[in-house]
Amino acid sequence: MRRAVVDRGSRTGAPRPLTLAPADREPAERRRARRRRARGEQATAWAFITPSVLVILGLSVVPVIWSLLLSFRADDLVTPGRWVGLDNYRALSKDPGFRKAVENTLTYAGVYVPLSLAGGLALALALNRRIRFVGVYRTLVFIPFVVSAAAQGVLFSFIFDPQFGAANSILHKLGVSPQGFLTDPGQSLYVLLAISLWSGIGFCVVVFLAALQDVPTELVESARLDGANRAQVLRYVTLPTLAPITAFLVLWQLITALQVFDLVYVTTKGGPLESTTVIVYFVWEQAFRTFTAGYGAAAAYVLAVALLLAGTAVTLYRRHRERTTGAAPGLRRAEGVAR
Repeated sequence: MRRAVVDRGSRTGAPRPLTLAPADREPAERRRARRRRARGEQATAWAFITPSVLVILGLSVVPVIWSLLLSFRADDLVTPGRWVGLDNYRALSKDPGFRKAVENTLTYAGVYVPLSLAGGLALALALNRRIRFVGVYRTLVFIPFVVSAAAQGVLFSFIFDPQFGAANSILHKLGVSPQGFLTDPGQSLYVLLAISLWSGIGFCVVVFLAALQDVPTELVESARLDGANRAQVLRYVTLPTLAPITAFLVLWQLITALQVFDLVYVTTKGGPLESTTVIVYFVWEQAFRTFTAGYGAAAAYVLAVALLLAGTAVTLYRRHRERTTGAAPGLRRAEGVAR
C-alpha cells in the first residue's frame, strides 16, 4: 500500500509538495515464471482432454452434421449421391410404411411409459418397508434391467414360440388354445411391450426407491396426526414430493420407448406384416437393407425433432407445476385434507 509522504526537512519549515512512495512491484522474472507455469498447466490439461474431445467430435458432432446433410440427398453410401432438398421429407409424409412405423411407435410409447411408471411406483412402495429379505426382492426386481435386450429377445423367442414355447404349454394345461404371440400381427406388438415392461420396470423401481428415501418424514407424520389415511398421505404428500423424479422418469421412459430397436431386431424383424416396425427399425431398414441412406436419415431427423419436442414439453410442464404449486405442496395439501 502506498503512503502519502510530507517532507518537512526544509529550513523554512514549509512543507514540500505531496508525493506518493513507489509501490512494491512484482519482479519481472517472477511474473515470467508464473506465466510459464500457467502455460505449462494449460498445455498439460489440453494434452489430457484432447483425446476425449476428438472422440466426442468424431463420434457425435460430426455424424450429426453429416447425417443432417445426408437427409437432403439421394444417397446409397456407395455411389455418388445428388442433392434433392426436402424431397426425402415430402416422400416420408406420403409413405404408408413410415406412417405405420409412427403408429406402432406411438402405441408402444403410449402403453409402455404409463405402465412402467405405475408398476415401478407400486413395487417401490411395496419394497420401501422393513420386511424380511427386502434386499433380495429389490435385487430380483432390478436384475431384468441389466439383461441386454438381445439376450431378452433370444430368451423370449423360445418362451413365446408358437409350437414349442413354454407359454403355449402352460396355456394348454390351463385349457386355453395356443396363441401366435410374436407370429400373430394382432399380438406381436403387445408381446414386445410385455417383454419391455419386464425389464424396464426395474429401473423405475430403483429410482422411485431412492426418491422415497427423501420424502420428509415430518410431512408424513403431520398428515397422519391430522387424520389423513394411507391413501391420502400417498396422494397429497408422497406423490407431490415425487413430482420432479416422476417428470424425469416420464422423459427417460419416453425416449427409451421412441428409440426401441434391438428387441424388435432380435425377435420379429419388424414383422409380421409390419406390425412391429417402429421408427428406428424403419430407419435401419431404409439405410442398410434398401440402401436409401438419405431417406433413412430424413426419418431419423423426424424422430430427433419428436424427441426434442417431447423433452421440451415435459420440462415446461414441470416448471409450470413448480411455479403453481410452490415449494411445499405436500404440506399444504395434507393440511387441507385434515381440515
